This record gives sequence, C-alpha cells and structure tokens, in this order.
Amino acid sequence: MCMFCAAIPTVAATGLSLDSKQRKEAEKKGKAAPRIRPFPLLTAGAVFLLMLGSVFFHTRFPRLG
Repeated sequence: MCMFCAAIPTVAATGLSLDSKQRKEAEKKGKAAPRIRPFPLLTAGAVFLLMLGSVFFHTRFPRLG
C-alpha cells in the first residue's frame, strides 16, 4: 500500500476525532455547537489532495504501488 492510500483513513479518522472533540467541549461549556466547523472542511480537503496524489502515483508508477 502506498503512503497516500495509507494516509487517507488516518487523516479521515483524525479529522472526525478533532471535530467530535470540538463539539463535545462546546457542549461541556453549555454552548451550542459552533456553526463554523473547520475540521470537516480541512479533512475533506486533505483527503481530496491525498486522493489526487494517490491517483498520480498509481498512474505514473504502477509497479511501485
């Protein structure tokens, strides 16, 4: 498995964990969950870039991956 393919689930799990932590901390303080949630957007962007990297790597170097 290439580094891009291995990193996709790791980044997704980390992003979901950070978003969940942010929401739980807001609820703990008695506030509503924040409307602007940067972690899902950043996670989606990172996963998209990793997927592009994976496609590029697997099409350019098919024997290595």
